[in-house]
Amino acid sequence: MITLLVLLILLVVSKIMWIFTPFKQFFNIVGLPIVLAGVFYYLINPLVDRLEQRFNMKRTWSISIIFVVVAILIVWGIVALIPVVRSQSIALINNWPDYWNHAVSEVNGFLRDPRLSEVQKQVQNINKDTVASITKSVSSFANNTVSSLGNVIGMLTKVIIGVITMPFILFYLLKDGHQLPNYLARFFPVNQRERFKSISGEINNQLSQYIRGQLIVAFFVGLMFFIGYTIIGLKFALTIGIAAGFLNLIPYLGSFLAMIPSIVIGAFMSPAMLLQVLLVFVIEQTIEGRFISPLVLGSNLSIHPVTILIVLLASGQMFGIIGVIFGIPAYAVLKVLISHLFNWLKRTSGEYQETVVMTPTPKKNK
Repeated sequence: MITLLVLLILLVVSKIMWIFTPFKQFFNIVGLPIVLAGVFYYLINPLVDRLEQRFNMKRTWSISIIFVVVAILIVWGIVALIPVVRSQSIALINNWPDYWNHAVSEVNGFLRDPRLSEVQKQVQNINKDTVASITKSVSSFANNTVSSLGNVIGMLTKVIIGVITMPFILFYLLKDGHQLPNYLARFFPVNQRERFKSISGEINNQLSQYIRGQLIVAFFVGLMFFIGYTIIGLKFALTIGIAAGFLNLIPYLGSFLAMIPSIVIGAFMSPAMLLQVLLVFVIEQTIEGRFISPLVLGSNLSIHPVTILIVLLASGQMFGIIGVIFGIPAYAVLKVLISHLFNWLKRTSGEYQETVVMTPTPKKNK
């Protein structure tokens, strides 16, 4: 009966999706600055709290100091890093066909054994399909550039407005965000306010630990790859290291995706360089898995790796790259809500209480 009721509700919701169109349009406008402000809030808020508590500094002044430091770091990054990353990215894009073709030829040479002829045909077909797909995408993008110019301009405008308005939202979020649970609790009945504060606090802890932890781990992953590739002399070490840091925001899959260009470039340079690239990857994975991730992330999320992979696949299929990045924190929030809902159901229904059967103890004969 409950299953039929849930299916009926889903059917009704699917028929009235037009009701949510204004909310979707509203989120498209303000979603980007709010999401960016939320991410930076969880990253900066502990520093603000530390300055406020340890140095007895007003919250407004501590936020302003951190904003100035972050602005200086951003300007330094633009001046020092952007030109190098730009030049390396252009060189990598221009030389990538040579790197890829060399890697494919090496694989084909390894598979020339007659016993592996079928595997060689499959590799060749995959290579042809990959090249054809990339060529088709580039051609389609070039053909649709003029017709999509309005959409591109609109997207750029939205991004620029979001980046400009984000610091203002972040400032007031840092200044008054700790009072938000108390404000929202007033909309709940008096006897439910403490429970709402408890649930919202648990959700806040889950999100803050995950977002702050993932960003810190991603920074160290990018730094380790950059240092390792610089030591062994791999080309485009800075660009690949930054890409590895960003891709590491995708749990379990990011580091392996970042290894693809490193392996291709290392194989193009020399077999010894390829072995050194693999050695850097092994060292990075060991340090990250044994020290950085346990120290930064801890085990408060307690999500099984298989569950994480399933969530990534499902959210990526439904929402694209946004779903891949935000699928895990969304799952953590839903997990908290569903666990509290289930506990409430157990308390109120009485169907989950186990009856303990007391067996009488035999009397001893005197």
